[in-house]
Amino acid sequence: RTGRLYLYHYNEDQPYIPLTEIQRIDTAAILDIKWCHVPVAEHPMVGIANSTGAVEFCRLTGSEKKSCMLEPCFRVDLSAQHLALSLDWSTGREQCGCPLRVISSDSEGKLNLFSVDESAPSVHVLNQWEAHKFEAWIAAFNYWDTNIVYSGGDDSLLKGWDTRCSPETPVFTSRRHSMGVCSIQCSPHRENLLATGSYDEHVLLWDTRNMKQPLADTHVEGGVWRLKWHPTCDFVLLAACMQSGFKILDCRGSMAENMEECIILSSYVLHNSLAYGADWSRLCPRDTLTATQDSAAACQSSEELVGRSEEGDERLNLQVQNLKIIYESPTATFDVILDEESEGPALPLKAEGGPKLSGDPDLVRGSDLKGSSDLAGGPDRGGDPESASGSDSGAKRPNGVGLDRSGDSTRSLDSPKEMSIVATCSFYDNILHVWKWEMS
Repeated sequence: RTGRLYLYHYNEDQPYIPLTEIQRIDTAAILDIKWCHVPVAEHPMVGIANSTGAVEFCRLTGSEKKSCMLEPCFRVDLSAQHLALSLDWSTGREQCGCPLRVISSDSEGKLNLFSVDESAPSVHVLNQWEAHKFEAWIAAFNYWDTNIVYSGGDDSLLKGWDTRCSPETPVFTSRRHSMGVCSIQCSPHRENLLATGSYDEHVLLWDTRNMKQPLADTHVEGGVWRLKWHPTCDFVLLAACMQSGFKILDCRGSMAENMEECIILSSYVLHNSLAYGADWSRLCPRDTLTATQDSAAACQSSEELVGRSEEGDERLNLQVQNLKIIYESPTATFDVILDEESEGPALPLKAEGGPKLSGDPDLVRGSDLKGSSDLAGGPDRGGDPESASGSDSGAKRPNGVGLDRSGDSTRSLDSPKEMSIVATCSFYDNILHVWKWEMS
């Protein structure tokens, strides 16, 4: 169970080789990795859950991009006999001034709550409790009330916990998923909106004020290992669906129109592999015109493919027409059907190890037992200050239930086409991909 952590610099001015490796660290296998959404002691900080049962924290140092380095800061050793499986920061809404906390889950079924002291900096264990009878695959904060955490386990249960109360009794227990619950993320844009995914191949959207029945149930044809809300567009959700590749979901109908399932905007299946990681970058690509032209080329080639295909193939080709690979790791073993008339994917850099990616514009990739991807981004290291548009209206359902929207951090539903950067990674073939995705 060995792994490796990679640090890359992303340079948009080098479109054919956008990633430059600037550091690699041999580690234990990495099960999860996430940047804190705000600086810690004036430095970007990343948390790592590994196969030795430890949660480690590293800070990013250096002022020049290519001189940046990750330095170990502190760690918590939970249990050498178990795996640390996931972690989440309490700062999902990028709020400052609140107590900084981390929740982690492990293969023994326990949850571990930490506080991070920014003045030292140091980490302290606040509480540990048994949440599930089998592996606790995932733990996550309610970003709107960080006293509340959620967990999912191999016992097929989704649970909520109030960390101010006795941990023996959950706030709720849902049996709506029929297999192990392995992905949870609270929306950073809309209060009371929660997404969960399971080995049962379903993505569920919940109003956290009523956990008896989900708002929407979308079958994605693969176990849902990771879910990530778009950093600025409040209704777009990215899912890593194991044998079914990755999918981008449009959830606005489920939130506002009482639709029972989300629309799949884009999808790509990784042949002979399992998609375990997917995440967005906070970077806003500058070359919108070039990207639009590239997308047009992809559409043209897809249309030609559709003309020669059966009905089932038409759906796949139409779903991938707005995706373009801009980086592919050197272990790729399958043909890419996107953008056949353009220059094709960038030539890969020399790199080794399994997939994991995080941060922007300095990106982290780490070797993993299964592989996961995190492009959540180091704080204050990118993004478009003009990318947000306000709204004073919450999405209202016919029954009167509303999901409030935090307008200062989300895009309008009527926004023109925009480009996003997506990272995905897979197991067996150990491929890391970085994509540009155009949303109409």
